[in-house]
Amino acid sequence: MVPMDKTVLTILLVFLCASLGFVAFTERTPRADFVIINGAEPETLDPAIMTGLPEGRIAAALFEGLTVADPKTLDPLPGMAERWTISDDGCTYTFHLRKANWTNGDPVTAHDFVYSWRRALAPATASEYAYMLYHLKNGEAYNKGDLADPKKVGVRALNDATLQVTLKQRTPFFLGLTHFSTLLPVNRRCVEAHGNRWTHLGNIVTNGPFMLDDWKIGRFIRVKKNPGYYGADNVRLRSVDFLAVESANTAFNMYLSGEADFVSTIPLPLRRIVERRPDYHSGPYIGTYYYVFNVHRKPFDDARVRKAFAMAVDREKICKYITRGGEIPATSFVPDGMPHYKPIKGMCLDVDRARTLLAAAGYPGGKGFPKVELLYNTSEAHKDIAEVVQEMLKKNLGVKVELVNQEWKVYLATTKARDYQFARAAWIGDYVDPNTFLDMWVTGGGNNRAGWSNAEYDALIRRAGAEGNPEKRMELFRRAERILIEQEAAIMPIYYYVSNEMYRPEIKGIYSNIRSVHPLKFVRVERQ
Repeated sequence: MVPMDKTVLTILLVFLCASLGFVAFTERTPRADFVIINGAEPETLDPAIMTGLPEGRIAAALFEGLTVADPKTLDPLPGMAERWTISDDGCTYTFHLRKANWTNGDPVTAHDFVYSWRRALAPATASEYAYMLYHLKNGEAYNKGDLADPKKVGVRALNDATLQVTLKQRTPFFLGLTHFSTLLPVNRRCVEAHGNRWTHLGNIVTNGPFMLDDWKIGRFIRVKKNPGYYGADNVRLRSVDFLAVESANTAFNMYLSGEADFVSTIPLPLRRIVERRPDYHSGPYIGTYYYVFNVHRKPFDDARVRKAFAMAVDREKICKYITRGGEIPATSFVPDGMPHYKPIKGMCLDVDRARTLLAAAGYPGGKGFPKVELLYNTSEAHKDIAEVVQEMLKKNLGVKVELVNQEWKVYLATTKARDYQFARAAWIGDYVDPNTFLDMWVTGGGNNRAGWSNAEYDALIRRAGAEGNPEKRMELFRRAERILIEQEAAIMPIYYYVSNEMYRPEIKGIYSNIRSVHPLKFVRVERQ
């Protein structure tokens, strides 16, 4: 264990006293080779319908797509596909699959990918990430019910070992999508045999470097090395535990006590202290913390109110005094540092302008403004930020905000149903391109939980998708983002994330990258 200085020890005692109520994880016997604090209890293990980071980490261990992410660069490496070719027009990809098996002994074939991608697109599946497959020819039409025949979607098996994918237009980042959760394969025989229970312990069939070994709801998920995995000889971890711990205090204590090997939720008061430790790792991260407005609920159906809120929040103070982990104040949604993209100016702090807008909307000095609710999911950090925003809005606009906390699964259901007024949210780029931040806000998008719609915005995103000139493409994105942030203020960016991770020196194979993606097939532990 890395030695602790006296300051850390002193503060640690405080946090220990504050978190004595956490459930012990003594059922995890013996200890796994590698233990990850994974945040909330996973909503599902079905790749087609999962949406969160906790689920995505586990899915990446259990399933393998056509490619896997390079742990250093995030470039696509061969996965189930050992090689591929791309047509001259960039619209046809031919993947040649390696010999590999599912954990039930079935061979992994091109037909599995055809089935899985059609399943994710099928309207009945209700996948919020189905739009990740809209790049396929006829993918969007099939998902929206405008095309009845799934065979017309641009994915087909030429034979068991050859998958042909036809895109509707050149998509520079498509290979980067092929290891994303929604595009992971599932075993058809398993899904059809068990229905909604196919992901349960004892039923689930997977093809990745690990297989499900144990699942204690609300506590932990254990995966063990898959002996039938094609690259099993190179997988060094025998077992991995994903702990369902939402409290940053509890998570940090478990890391310091040696119960966990990896944590990315560090209590805000300790960040300035732990950054001096050799096991602390931080770097750029393409993620944005923001608040989203339900544009169909009063008073946020008025863009002037949304703009007033956005201009009344001091993001500099939040980053300097609350988060204190190197986060960057954000006034745009696409993070600074995205290759080839220059962020827009966005909505900066301007209290006078905010008050003028609120008055124009009929609430001078906040008079007559209804009490509104700010929803956030369980987290000390989210609570701290919400309380500061609550105070800023009261001081700067004279409005009252009530804070509402929900645990992860309930929060997801509430925001999905748009049963809220405004809510805390975050978006981590699924690939390295502005499109991953902007295409989610098109009309009817699966992750458009604002319910916002703008025809000009939709058209700009479509044009950017078809634009072959990189500079023109980026300018189309900038025009779209100005509509989203400056003209309509459908969302209120707060800050850009930086990665804040702690893992011990004996943990090898983890590298800082802008998505904080760490494929476990490359991780090893060199304990003394």
